[in-house]
Amino acid sequence: MGGQVQTEKDDQAAAPVPLLSLRRLWPLLVLVAGLIGFLALDGDAYFTLDSLRLYRADLAEYVDQHTVGMALLFAAAYMVMVAFSLPGALVMTITCGFFFGSFVGACLVVVGATCGATAIFLIAKTSLCDPLRARAGPALLKMEAGFQENAFNYLLVLRLIPLFPFFLVNLVPAFLGVGLRDYVLATFIGIIPGTFVFAQVGTGLDSILDSGEELSVASLLRNDVLAALIGLAVLAALPLLYKFIQAHKQDQGKAI
Repeated sequence: MGGQVQTEKDDQAAAPVPLLSLRRLWPLLVLVAGLIGFLALDGDAYFTLDSLRLYRADLAEYVDQHTVGMALLFAAAYMVMVAFSLPGALVMTITCGFFFGSFVGACLVVVGATCGATAIFLIAKTSLCDPLRARAGPALLKMEAGFQENAFNYLLVLRLIPLFPFFLVNLVPAFLGVGLRDYVLATFIGIIPGTFVFAQVGTGLDSILDSGEELSVASLLRNDVLAALIGLAVLAALPLLYKFIQAHKQDQGKAI
């Protein structure tokens, strides 16, 4: 029996480490090149509330004349924005609420964001996951085991409240072995509250745009909005806290 275990360890040690080949990396390189090109061309200058003020009449006319087509275009644009980790997603969410209303606008954003996040998750998982895990050693495997045990709840908390950048939350689960189903469900459900809030903010932009006041995202977000999002995140974190307390009690009982 001992010889068999030793043989399995030797086989694992002898297993070749996956290489970071161009064939693996080209989808990720395309995303990085798209982000660099977007920033080099000052694309982020167009995703501002001042740009919305400048072009809202033309955009409103297009939305009125081609509602379905423009809705699909906004959802596709949001998917591309998330997949390429482009800046301006929050302004896009507010813009969707402005043109399509809080409910339809939020639906377009949730679908687009979930599809974009899933795309970058799958690309990272196939391009970098195996090579990085093979080089990371036991530390990552231990973190992976802890994360996988409550993957859905962890992701739900991270999606409900933006503790970390959205693109980072898209990537890290791929390296920790999170399943596609948990990832998609936690992303879809977790971004709904915040998306609806920001889309609702967009429905009240008319008076601000007409007033000529200086626009900024910070000026549109009130403390009660942020408090509501934090409250939702705390609720999602309660099962994790309960499991942590139970595990601590069991450890103390074993020590006694």
